[in-house]
Amino acid sequence: MNQPRRVENQPAFVLHHYPYRETSQIIEVFTRHHGRVAMVARGARRPKSVLRGVLLAFQPLLLSWFGKNELKTLHAAEWQGGVPQLTGLPLMCGFYLNELLLHLLPRDDPHEALFADYYQAIRGLAAGGEVAPVLRRFELQLLQSLGYGVELTRVADSGARVEAGAHYQFLLQHGLVCVESGEDGALSGATLLNMASGLYPDAETLQQSKQLMRQLLGHYLGERQLYTRQLLRDLNQL
Repeated sequence: MNQPRRVENQPAFVLHHYPYRETSQIIEVFTRHHGRVAMVARGARRPKSVLRGVLLAFQPLLLSWFGKNELKTLHAAEWQGGVPQLTGLPLMCGFYLNELLLHLLPRDDPHEALFADYYQAIRGLAAGGEVAPVLRRFELQLLQSLGYGVELTRVADSGARVEAGAHYQFLLQHGLVCVESGEDGALSGATLLNMASGLYPDAETLQQSKQLMRQLLGHYLGERQLYTRQLLRDLNQL
């Protein structure tokens, strides 16, 4: 008989968990080398379980598990530390990032670079600075990792370089086209170049990048709803 496949000491983050049977829970985790994985944490809801204080969201973990089916069985979990607990608005933003991964990232699809991007985003939220640049950078990195990369520095048809003083519109499944500054959905070239460089230095870049990412993510999410997005919209932060 084949032995269940075992994975040892895999860097991971908990994305979501929910009760399973009387004392266990199912956890959805994002791992460095195995992507998104679902597993049963047996006994994790027992009052004296050592897992209760370990399987925390937004905390770097080392997880070990086994199993050949899609739903694995957690064998061991070790807290790695080094990231302060998220609270307040950064906590809500962290849940938003987790929802994006749960909706858009297929299970068992490794994305090592995206795992590093997520880790960096969590540290950025924990640092207590402005949250919007952290969200925008991760949203772009997520789309890039999933093969939905956005060309922000070239016009779609001509291949001409984006100019900071010009204005553009992003057409889904096509790319950037030149428009007049007053048209609906117009984006300044400066905003696009800033986003391509990972910079969000002014109010215009922050506002227009939010507009563009809502358009792009809305397309790929389809009918799937993000609960944290509505909460953050209510706070005028997303």
